[in-house]
Formats: sequence, structure tokens, C-alpha cells
Amino acid sequence: MRLRSLFLFVLLITVLTLRAQVPGFFIAGDQKKVKVPFLASNSLILLPVSINDNPPLYFLLDTGVRANILFSKSMGDSMGLTYSRRIGMVGADGSTTVWARVSPTNSLGLGEVEGRFQNLLVLEEDFLELESVIGIPVFGILGHEFFKYNAVKIDYDQALLTFYQPEGLAWKSPFYRRLPLQLEDGKAYVNVKVHQMEGTTIQAKVLVDTGANHGLLLNKETSAEIKLPKQRIETQLGQSLGGVLYGELGRVKRLSMRGLFFQQVITSYPEPSTISALIQASGRQGSLGAEVLGKTKLILDYPRNRVYVKPGATFYHPFEFDMSGMVVKKRLTKEKRWYIGDVREGSPAHLAGILPFDEILRIDSAPILIWELEQLVKLLRSEPDRIVELDLRRYTSLDSTEYIDLKVRLQLKKQI
Repeated sequence: MRLRSLFLFVLLITVLTLRAQVPGFFIAGDQKKVKVPFLASNSLILLPVSINDNPPLYFLLDTGVRANILFSKSMGDSMGLTYSRRIGMVGADGSTTVWARVSPTNSLGLGEVEGRFQNLLVLEEDFLELESVIGIPVFGILGHEFFKYNAVKIDYDQALLTFYQPEGLAWKSPFYRRLPLQLEDGKAYVNVKVHQMEGTTIQAKVLVDTGANHGLLLNKETSAEIKLPKQRIETQLGQSLGGVLYGELGRVKRLSMRGLFFQQVITSYPEPSTISALIQASGRQGSLGAEVLGKTKLILDYPRNRVYVKPGATFYHPFEFDMSGMVVKKRLTKEKRWYIGDVREGSPAHLAGILPFDEILRIDSAPILIWELEQLVKLLRSEPDRIVELDLRRYTSLDSTEYIDLKVRLQLKKQI
């Protein structure tokens, strides 16, 4: 009996030692689960991450990316990171090469959750464009490693993650619908039904992409069954490591996930690029982004190849898109300053005379200092025919010392 007890004790110590040496994210103590608060920005998940016990920085939690990425080599150098090799990555636009250094075996801390022996891809050129479109400084990305050994529950309503021990999620979750999860090359896929406006209902394999700010994305080059809706607009679709992505935007009639129906989903149709062949080779037809996922409560269980999903508090809220026709961005300064990044031709903003690079000083007589970018996005999506008044500053010299101030009124109009 003593020999058996001794054997079990030695086996337990061996298992714990091996776990401590395996690269991955784990709970520091012996709890079955821990809760990790996050900062939500338009359903994107931002987590404070400490690299090698340095002060925490916000990282985007992104199931669409395999690697952990730090956006700034100058910041990595200041932390004393070491580098083993240099690699080139193709940007999401398919034409831009992004160079990075590999920093091996780092410790990533998220409170009671620890990332052990973690590689970081450290970009050689500082990439801080996400701050301009999110409005919050974001310094990196957490990818596949965060989910690899543990189930993770995402509660968008409470802005809370629940991180489980590998054996901590053995129960059947009530009111959740269960779907098979396909893991390929560190990325998660599910199968959905898409009921199109102008075509048939298609079965689509889609990437689960918590780091993308779209709702549904369909790559039209992957299937002849994907039909563009008649009512659509050409616009910027988002920001990536390779730059701005362009394409068309419309709606599908309905998106179905195991009988869970999302109605009138705003859908992106990006232009084909040099990586279209890679997308086709993966067998996927598109991706699900934060606009859809943010309407749910979601449990991603990579170890058991399954995902649970149920409606969240905003599930029945309609999908809306910007009704102004302008893209608002944050200047990369410590001060809170917003400017117009792009104006769509024929849109309310264009008809009001707004130009790219105009700086916003006040919105409906309220100073810009009291606004967050997420609030402004909601305002510009709020309701057709709403009048929005803007105080703008238009710089007329390259050094920004000369300018004119002007007031404009634009009437929001539903585009799709």
C-alpha cells in the first residue's frame, strides 16, 4: 500500500513538473478556473499582458492568428528581449512583407494565468495602426497558444474571460449549443449556413476570428455559390498588418450556427489578393468576426475540438453600419485627437464637404475630450436621418501651423 501511495505521489510530481516545462498558458495555482477581466472595444478583446515581469501592455486576443506578436522592436529592446532569428511574414493584403525577430521562451503574465516559454514575433517596424482604429493603445496580439491546452469562456456582456484547467470543463453547459471545432495550423474553424440575399443557401467553413472587427466575411473567389447582394457599397473593410483592406460591403439574409439565427448580418466581401490561393487551399469560405461573436456567450474548447455558443444580451440588436460615410481615426499622440481617415464618395460626409485629414474638435457641441472612439462609432451607426453637427479644423500648411475652423451638419443615411 505504501509503495502504491509512493508511486502515485511520484507520478503526480512528474506530471506537474512536465506541465511546468511545457510551452503554453496555465493557471498559476490549483484552481479549476480563474476569471480574467478584459477591456472591450467594439467587441474586440484587449488583455493587459506583462512580458517577463515588465509593466503590462494591452494585447488583442485573436483566434485568427497562430503566433504571439509584439508590435514594436524598440519596446522589445527596452524590455531586454533576446532574438534568435529574423523572418518575413506576408501581410493580410497579400502584397506586403512584414519583417519580425523571433524572441524565444518569454513569460507572459495575465494575473493568475501564466504563459510559459512563449515565443514572440517582434515586428521590426513599429506597428501602432490598431490604436488609430480602436482608440486605445494596443501593443501586440495573443494567438493560438492562449487556447491550446485550456477551454476559455468569453462573456462579452460582462467583459470577462473564464480560463479553465485542462480538466476543468467536463460538464455539459446548459442552454449552450455545441458545434464541432476544426483546428488546422493553429486556427479554429466551424461550419455555418449562410442564407444569401441574391443566391442560394450555402454551407460555409469559416474561421473563428475574435481579432477581426467585421461580422461575417466571405471570400467570393472560394466558391461560385457566393453571390454579391444587389445593395452594397465599396469601402474600407479594416486594418491589418499589411495595411488597409478594401472591398465591398452588403448583407446576408441569415446566418445559422446550429439553429442559432443571426438576421440581416453585415457581410464583407474583400477583393481577391495574392493570398487567395492560400485561402482556397485551406478549404474555408470566410470568417466570423467580433461583430457576430460579440452578440454571444462563447466557450472555445480547443483540447476537445468543440465550441459552445448561446445568445448574449445584444443578440437581438440589429447589425448596423456607419451611416456617415467617413472613417474616424485617432492620432497617435498622448492627447485625445480624432481625425477623418477616409470619406466615401456620395456619402453624407462627402455631401457635407468633409475631407480626409480634417480634425474633429467638437461633436454636437460637446468637446472631443469627453468622447471615446467606441461612442463615436455608435453615434454614427445610431439612426437614419439623425443630424450630427461637427466642429472641424482643416490644416492648410504642411507643418499644421495654418488652418481654418468650420462647422458642418450631416444627416445620417442608411447605406446598406
